[in-house]
Amino acid sequence: MSTKEEIIDLLKQAYSMELETVANYLANSINLDGVRAEEIKKALAGDIQEEIGHAQTLAARIKQIGGIVPGSAYLNFGTQVQPPDDTCDVVAVIKGVIEGEDRACALYNQIIKATDGVDYVTQDMCITLLASEEEHLILFKGFLKEYERDS
Repeated sequence: MSTKEEIIDLLKQAYSMELETVANYLANSINLDGVRAEEIKKALAGDIQEEIGHAQTLAARIKQIGGIVPGSAYLNFGTQVQPPDDTCDVVAVIKGVIEGEDRACALYNQIIKATDGVDYVTQDMCITLLASEEEHLILFKGFLKEYERDS
């Protein structure tokens, strides 16, 4: 059974992950070049607000259960695939998003298991966040399928 401190640590990991995702989505939505990149740029730009909302939800829950929301000095960035140097490498961006969404889903599943029978509010919140991440994952897997078919 997980302790409140362990749950707060997991929520902080998720919070950091969501903020790093925002930074990478923002960079990719601006940096990508080319006609084929437009749909990907739009999808990423549209997801930025949703990912910020995830971070806000996690931050509020951290505070509600007795934790302190970390500032920038305590965030763990650099764990995700970074935007490519080649601004036309749309496939690298898509694969990076898929890897990030897979990791997000795994972390939310970990939190769901850790909170089972201990903290149903956090568990329910993470189930909702997991559903959103799975939706992004399916969208970008569809993009990748199209790009791989065309290559």
